Amino acid sequence: MHSGRRPDSFNTMRSTRLPLLAVLLAVFCSCHNGNQNNTTETNISITPEAGTSFKSGDAVPVKVGVPQDMKADSIVILLDSNRITSSKESLTFNIKTDTLTLGTKTITARVYTAGKSQEVSTNIVLLAAKAPDVLTFQVQKVFPHDTSSYTEGLVYQDGYLYESGGGYGVSTDGEPVDGPSSLRKVDITTGKVLQKTMLDPKVFGEGISIVGDKIIQLTWKEKKGYVYDKNTLKLLNTFNNNVGIEGWGMCFDGKRLYMDDSSNRIWLLNKDTYQSMGYIDVYDNQGPVQQINELEYIDGKLYANIYQTDYIIVIDPKTGAVLQKIDLTSLYPKDQRNPQADVLNGIAWDAQGKRLFVTGKKWNKLFQIKVVPPNPMKGA
Repeated sequence: MHSGRRPDSFNTMRSTRLPLLAVLLAVFCSCHNGNQNNTTETNISITPEAGTSFKSGDAVPVKVGVPQDMKADSIVILLDSNRITSSKESLTFNIKTDTLTLGTKTITARVYTAGKSQEVSTNIVLLAAKAPDVLTFQVQKVFPHDTSSYTEGLVYQDGYLYESGGGYGVSTDGEPVDGPSSLRKVDITTGKVLQKTMLDPKVFGEGISIVGDKIIQLTWKEKKGYVYDKNTLKLLNTFNNNVGIEGWGMCFDGKRLYMDDSSNRIWLLNKDTYQSMGYIDVYDNQGPVQQINELEYIDGKLYANIYQTDYIIVIDPKTGAVLQKIDLTSLYPKDQRNPQADVLNGIAWDAQGKRLFVTGKKWNKLFQIKVVPPNPMKGA
């Protein structure tokens, strides 16, 4: 950061020239203001008021106000800098929202008059169209789970679970030792760890995804990603991960990776370069849903643990809308969990067998569940 201080010689020279510079600057500004866009002086206005909320599917009424003595040749409406409509006559517009992603949207009116353009902007918050449907579950099977794993990422493929366990390591007498963060291949039936790769003790392992014959692993605060051979769990290479606030959950839809970062934002990443391709912001009908954690892609939807809760939400990956909310409060009550068990976290999907698995950090159980309405017999 610059202090803003100048050498004394410069300040002396600057003081002798200040009156002349002030005169020249005043003349320049006087001439320049005649061609300068200035929405404050012309009193152009726009509604709705900044921060107004709308539901997805609502038409947003936009009205541009211009002074009576000003004739607008045309008005162009932009949404997040993208032109969406224009008119040479009307000062009112309707913006359709049914295909838009959710979150804060900037609306700009660009007013053309006498060969000049002037702009005025506002913003709205676009929410989900309705409250998420609340679902519950049925337990179909229970499997053992390794209590040493602070589960951060969980993936099922070809009969095995692949799991990322988080944690920082320690040093003994200054010598590095294997840290608790790990990547492991697990026999789902027995819970036995078949293969395991330990991470640097200074690194906290996070979410994982399988892309072809590779496993991609995030780290929490280290801004680094790891790429492993799926068959051997051997580290192939690393990459810089400067996307988002932190590295949390990850999943793959066959074309792109999804990554969350502790907020309500889910980033879209290139499956080969791991660079950002965009993002969606997750909202329900009331506002942003924060602390999205472990992710899984299931039949065209994103399933996500909400950190420090017993809920999984189902997200539309096109808009960010929360469609459903699965209440897992009674799955493994806290007073019945094994010692050292932490929060619910870990979702894996068997696409061929249509099986859904969930677990928690250091839980001794992995549950195969079926998601159902809260009252499945109602109306039968």
